[in-house]
Amino acid sequence: MTRDDQQTVRLTVAQAVVRFLANQWSERDGERQKLFAGCFGIFGHGNVAGLGQALLQNELADGDQHLPYVLARNEQAMVHTSVAYARQKDRLQTWACTASVGPGSTNMLTGAALATINRIPVLLLPSGTFATRVSAPVLQELELPYAADVTVNDAFRPLSKFFDRVSRPEQLPSALLGAMRVLTDPVETGAVTISLPQDVQAEAHDWPVELFAPRTWRVARPLPEAVDVADAAAVIRSAKRPLVVAGGGVHYSGAEEALRAFCDATGIPVGESQAGKGSLPHGHPQEMGAVGSTGTTAANALAAEADVVIGIGTRWSDFTTASRTAFQDDAVRFVNVNVARFDAGKHAGLSVVADAREALTSLTTALEGYAVDDAYRSRQAALWAEWDASVEAAFNPAPEVTDKLAAGLLTQGQVLGAVNELSDPRDVVLCAAGSMPGDIHKLWRVRDRKGYHVEYGYSCMGYEVPASIGIRLADESRDVFAMVGDGGYLMMPTELVTAVQERVKVIVVLVQNHGFHSIGSLSESLGSQRFGTSYRFRGESSGRLDGDVLPVDLAANARSLGAHVIEVHSQGELHQAIKEAKAWPADGGPVVIHVETDPLVHAPDSASWWDVPVSEVSDLDTTRTAYAEYVDHKATQRPLLTPGRPTNANTPNTPESSS
Repeated sequence: MTRDDQQTVRLTVAQAVVRFLANQWSERDGERQKLFAGCFGIFGHGNVAGLGQALLQNELADGDQHLPYVLARNEQAMVHTSVAYARQKDRLQTWACTASVGPGSTNMLTGAALATINRIPVLLLPSGTFATRVSAPVLQELELPYAADVTVNDAFRPLSKFFDRVSRPEQLPSALLGAMRVLTDPVETGAVTISLPQDVQAEAHDWPVELFAPRTWRVARPLPEAVDVADAAAVIRSAKRPLVVAGGGVHYSGAEEALRAFCDATGIPVGESQAGKGSLPHGHPQEMGAVGSTGTTAANALAAEADVVIGIGTRWSDFTTASRTAFQDDAVRFVNVNVARFDAGKHAGLSVVADAREALTSLTTALEGYAVDDAYRSRQAALWAEWDASVEAAFNPAPEVTDKLAAGLLTQGQVLGAVNELSDPRDVVLCAAGSMPGDIHKLWRVRDRKGYHVEYGYSCMGYEVPASIGIRLADESRDVFAMVGDGGYLMMPTELVTAVQERVKVIVVLVQNHGFHSIGSLSESLGSQRFGTSYRFRGESSGRLDGDVLPVDLAANARSLGAHVIEVHSQGELHQAIKEAKAWPADGGPVVIHVETDPLVHAPDSASWWDVPVSEVSDLDTTRTAYAEYVDHKATQRPLLTPGRPTNANTPNTPESSS
C-alpha cells in the first residue's frame, strides 16, 4: 500500500530491511553479484512478527527481489555458516542473520568476534526489547539502574566493525547505508550489527522509493604509491635471503597468479599463514608451506635466516611469527604489503598500503633483473625435500608406529593423508580448532586456490560443521571435507540438521580420540599432565577424571540427526569410505565418516614455539621442568622493531634534509 506511488512506499521497518538487502550488489573488476545470498534466522520473541513476517511476505511475493531464508538450529552456527560462505566468495558476498531477543541474539556474539577477527563481512540483525519501553520490564530485558538505554545488544559494540541501533524508523536508511559501506570495505570489514527493537521492527513508515533501488558497491583495489614500491624494491634488492610470508590478503585480492609471477621472476621462497595457505600450489619450487608455530621445518629454517621478510596480506599473528621467535637474523627487515595501514605498519616495517595483487604486479616490474642466487634456490629445494619426506612418513607411517596402535585405531596423519590423496584437487578441506588445524597447516598439499579453509584467527570450536554448509552453498561444484575432532563436534553438531533440511552435501570426517587432543598435548608440554582434557569417568579411588572412556557413540548421534554415517576401523575401510562419500548424491545431504585415532601419535614437529605462559612456581616436577624450557624460549623472543623506510630514500629534498 502506498501513499504516493511516485515518491514513497509504506512498509514496516522489517519489510524495508528485507527489501533493501535484496537490492544490494557488490562489484569488483567488472564482475557484479548480489551482496546478500540470503538470510539465516531463528525466530522467537522479538523477531517472529517483525523480520519473520517480512521474510515470509518476501518469499510469497512475485518478482526478482527475493531474499532467500534458511532456518538454522543455532544462532552462533548461522553466523559461522555466513562467514565461511563470505570467505569462499572472497568477501564479495555474504548472508544476513536474524535472531530473537536476549539469548537468541547474544548467541551470535561469538560469531561476531570470529568474523571481525578474521576480517570477514557478515550482517547481524539482533532483536531488541521495546524502544518505547511502554511494557518495560519485558521478558529478557537487561535492567541497569545507572543506564536505562543499555541492552544486551550493546555487547556487540566492541565485536563489530559497525554498530547501530534503530530506535526510530527515520534512522534506518543511514544505518543500512553505513552497514553496506563497511561490509564492502576490504580494510574495515567484519561483523556489522544493526540492533532492531521488536516494536520498531513492526512499525510502519513511508519510505522514499529510492531507498530500494538497486545499488552497487564497488570493492576497491587501492594502488600502491610509486615511491613505496621503489623503496620496497630497494630493500628487497639488498637481500641475500629474502622470504615472503603470504597471508589471507593474497586470496581475498585474487593475487595468487601475481605471487606466482613474482616468485618465478625472483626465486624468493614463500611461507604461508593459516589464512594464506595455498597462495602457491603444492609443487611450486618456491612453495615452502606453512610458517610459524604450526609451520614446516623448511619454511621455519628459512624464516630464521631471512634478512628481508616480505609480508603480503598478513596481520602477523602470534602463530605466524611463532610468538616473535621465528625471525632471528640480527639485521632482519620487514616489507609489509597490506590493504590495511594498521597491518602494514607492524614490526615497524616499510609499508606498502595497497591491494595485494596490484602491489605484487608493481613489485615484480620494479625488481626486473633481481633474483636470488643458485645456492639459495638449492637450499630451498633441499629443505623442502627433507620436509616432504616427513609428510610422507606421517601419511603412511612405518610398521613400528602402526604395530603399536590398538586394533581399529589409526593415526591422525593417516586420516589426513587419505583425505588429501582421495579428494579432488578442487575439493575444500575445512577445520578450525584442536590439533588438526596445526597438522593440516603443516601437512596438507593444497592444489587449488580455494581448496584450503581453516579458521584460525579465532580458532573457534564448533565452526566446522556449520562452516561446511556455507562453503558448499558458495560453490556446489566442490565437495567439502570438514575435519573435526570429537571435542569440536560436540560443540555444535546441530547444523547437520540444517544440511539435511536443505539437502546440502557436506562430508564430515569425525575423528574420535576421546578428549581434547590439542589441549591435552599442550597441557602435557606445559607440565599440566593433560589435566581435564580426557572424556573419562571419574575414578572411584582417585576422585579424578581418570577412569574408563565414556561410552559416547558419536556415530549414532550423527545418524540420529539425519546424516548418512560410515564407520571405519582400518586404513582400507577409510579409503573406501572417502570414495563412497565422494559418490554420494549432490543433493543427498551430509555424510559423516567416523574414525577413531590415537591421540598420542603426533605429526612431525615444526621446530618452532608458541608462547603460552607456564606457572613460575609449582610443587610439580613436570611444571618446574616446563617452566625452565619456557624461560629458554622467552630468551629468543624479539620485539621485531626493525628499520622501516631508509632516510630520504626516494623522497625529494626538503629544507630539513638539505640543510
